[in-house]
Amino acid sequence: MASIDDLFKRPTIPSQKRKLSATKDPNEIYKSIKLNDKANARTNGQTTVEDDPEEDDDVAGPDLPPDMEDEAENEEDGRFFGGGITSETADVLDFIDERDQDAVAKPETIDSGWVRKLALNFERKISKNAELRAKFESTPQKFMGSEADLDADVKALSILSEHPELYQEFAQLGCVSSLVSLLSHENTDIAIDAIEIIGELIDEDVEAEQAQWDVLVDALLDADLLDLLYQNLSRFDESVESDRIGAYHVLGKHFDSIRANHIATELIGKNKGMIPWLISRAQIRESTVSQNKQYSAEILAILLQTSATNRKRFIGLDGIDAFLQLLSAYRKRDPAKGTEEEEYVENVFDCVTCSVDEAEGKQKYLDGEGMELCLIMLKEGKMSRPRALRLMDHALGGPTGISCCEKLVEAAGLKVIFTMFMKKVDTQSTEHLLGIIASMLRSLPGDSAPRIRLLGKFVEKNYEKIDRLMQLRREYSSRLSNVDQTIKSERATFSAEEHVDMADEWLSRRLDAGLFSLQSIDTTLAWLVAEDDGARAHIQQLLADRDETSAIIKGTLQEQLAGINASAKEADPTINDMLETLIAFL
Repeated sequence: MASIDDLFKRPTIPSQKRKLSATKDPNEIYKSIKLNDKANARTNGQTTVEDDPEEDDDVAGPDLPPDMEDEAENEEDGRFFGGGITSETADVLDFIDERDQDAVAKPETIDSGWVRKLALNFERKISKNAELRAKFESTPQKFMGSEADLDADVKALSILSEHPELYQEFAQLGCVSSLVSLLSHENTDIAIDAIEIIGELIDEDVEAEQAQWDVLVDALLDADLLDLLYQNLSRFDESVESDRIGAYHVLGKHFDSIRANHIATELIGKNKGMIPWLISRAQIRESTVSQNKQYSAEILAILLQTSATNRKRFIGLDGIDAFLQLLSAYRKRDPAKGTEEEEYVENVFDCVTCSVDEAEGKQKYLDGEGMELCLIMLKEGKMSRPRALRLMDHALGGPTGISCCEKLVEAAGLKVIFTMFMKKVDTQSTEHLLGIIASMLRSLPGDSAPRIRLLGKFVEKNYEKIDRLMQLRREYSSRLSNVDQTIKSERATFSAEEHVDMADEWLSRRLDAGLFSLQSIDTTLAWLVAEDDGARAHIQQLLADRDETSAIIKGTLQEQLAGINASAKEADPTINDMLETLIAFL
């Protein structure tokens, strides 16, 4: 006989402590029951024993008496129908199901009435939350519920982005100013949500007409949106993930407002803290350039490109020197392609490039050893080389570029520039090289040592630089001639009114074909004809080889002069005088 120990001996599998399984969500259990046709609500989630189909007819225990078997059959076929409900109840349920199927839910109508109702509820939630916060300042539990309601109402405003035709009424009801006021809410989560909703409303993907854009953006600017956005930037701690995301959205709203309304550019520039904050944020050291760092540089570049006031503000804050130091890290090293860092470097270059167009910026560029840095990049850089060339072209250009021109010669930059000039480079680089050479011929004083050294470059090695100029001239002239023929054909078929409408389009085509480069080349050739007898003779010989004379150079300068006179308000009088003098020499 087996002992008690044998009957109750422990299992042979190793003993392991059972871990508490994750609690199931009741909704998931309910869904699993509904989705499984064979599931039973009472047994779902519990262990069940399935009946063996071969044993369905077997009944455990003794047979029932005959009268009881009949009673059981009658009961199964009687009032319960095996389902636990009577026939009357089943009819009622079927009737209810039919009514539910016939009832079609009417979609909510989003119109002026809906906006007014939304605005009323929104204002009530703001007022209630402000009242509870003031009343129970020391007990947050008593106003947390109202803040949750307010946050839900803020998020509900996103549906307006699908109905821009309601923007005007939304603004007239005062909801725009109320929404903007939430940016100063004590709860940063509500402030961030408000920023996100504003971003959705003015997102470029919203299919709104210009008038609808203007109404909304004007209302946002009138509500001091930009000042409140800056205040949020100053209180965010980007080491906290939610604040980092909030800062990204704030920067995004600055970008969207600039894109939607040019007035925003001036308003941002007038904010005492915004440009300094952007300069500072772009300089923060990071192991990997973050989106916020790149975004700061991009917004700053847009602000500087579109406003002279902002450029002077940037220059006054020593932004050029700070950004030249940022660029110095890339004089020999290139950022990885397709990364935030690559776009960041391009934006930093753009900030400095547009700033050196100002006279104050040129001096700051020289003080920060920008010329030396650019020359290093031209010799040793890769990604930075064309951008450094563009920066140098802007620094030497204009009537105040003489100091930069002299610095280029002093820093032994002529060899670097003309070495690149003699090589085959891309179209943009060629255009900048021609611009640099033309600026030096225009700005360097006559009979000065830097000018004599510059002219000597064209004479050396049997005038090879002049040969290169003439080669480029023929290439650009051929391209431009083809475009001019097409434009001439179009002029013949267009009316006088259409000529006026197409003027800008035709000019754009000619510029794309190399009009500016051709003008720079002919200006340079005119200077050489005027200043050096040997250069003049060589140029005339090259022209004669193709049955051409200096008249074609003169024609280019006359066309350029006519274009300057046509836009007299923007014309530089020194360029006008220079062209007239060169035409007289030719």
